[in-house]
Amino acid sequence: MRVCHLSLTDFRSYPSAEIALEPGVTAFVGPNGHGKTNLVEAIGYVATQSSHRVATDAPLVRHGAERAIVRALVARDERRALVELEINPGRANRARVNRSPVARPREALGLLRTVLFAPEDLALVKGDPSERRRFLDDLLVARAPRFAGVRADYDRVLKQRNTLLRTAAATKGRRRGPRRQDDEAAFSSAGAGDVLSTLDVWDSHLVRHGAELLAARLDLVEALRPLTAKAYATLAPASAAADLEYRTGVKLSTDCGRSRDILEEALRASLAEARQAELERGVTLVGPHRDDLHLALGELPARGYASHGESWSFALALRLAAYDLLRADGGDPVLILDDVFAELDGQRRTRLAEIVAPAEQVLITAAVPDDVPAELAGARFDVTEGSATRVR
Repeated sequence: MRVCHLSLTDFRSYPSAEIALEPGVTAFVGPNGHGKTNLVEAIGYVATQSSHRVATDAPLVRHGAERAIVRALVARDERRALVELEINPGRANRARVNRSPVARPREALGLLRTVLFAPEDLALVKGDPSERRRFLDDLLVARAPRFAGVRADYDRVLKQRNTLLRTAAATKGRRRGPRRQDDEAAFSSAGAGDVLSTLDVWDSHLVRHGAELLAARLDLVEALRPLTAKAYATLAPASAAADLEYRTGVKLSTDCGRSRDILEEALRASLAEARQAELERGVTLVGPHRDDLHLALGELPARGYASHGESWSFALALRLAAYDLLRADGGDPVLILDDVFAELDGQRRTRLAEIVAPAEQVLITAAVPDDVPAELAGARFDVTEGSATRVR
């Protein structure tokens, strides 16, 4: 799989850009702040419909413009697909595939798959659990795009259930201050006497979507464990062994299976046990939205104990494991290395370069040419002040 052509309109710092890309390695080289990361961010956005740098779409639109458009011509074997995303902050985004509109942008997911390495990846090791949950869910969607709908359904139900819990807390006088507008709406529709029965209905929805998401994450972590351990041992052979464990607030019996039905019952039982505390606090306390991917080096948690180099190696190992999984599913994903090599010492730089060099397409950003390892010599664009020029 590879990107043959990238076209931008009012994306980040680019009023327009047309970039023809080839198989193999392509490096975008230029001073920081001149727009090289914007190019690979756009390619990542086509694959995931999100940015690795910001949480919302608004910063992706060039200042003064109403919308941004990203087009990518994607080749996979002998097939080609033109994916076009229209980014509309504050309004619904739109998507077209081969110039035909699709009903929802997420229907374009899966046409391009990428694995992106970036300085922000340190948050996978040092950051909050939300960073690791996002890593798992993004990988689920990359492998099976239908999980974008599962995740959206779960988030929708969670929001509605939290609104109802806030209403219940307010009616009992356990939450001070004025009610929020959505609390009032939920209160009016449900009525004080119907809050608990309505909560049972939302519990059923949460259990159904939550168990599907939980089952997929558990299976994914089991698949990632050996691949992550192998990649980490390659990058940091002198360090303690890396390991992963999925930790959930849902009470799972050690001798029970992991079928969807069993997970639904476990999640339903955990919600029932937490019901009183949830009513008092006005928030859902159990479910995939509160779980974590625990990272360990030997007997110690990586967070708080790993050195800077070990943290980098662990983050890179997670991305390499994701790459191996996607490749096993069929076809090399596009590898994107955004300003990564400048953060690595010589040994880790060489090992990473040797691992990724055989990929069908590798896209690199670097501040200076010397940051690109010799093992990854290839095509090069010089990027200055929002202009990318191919170096012949």
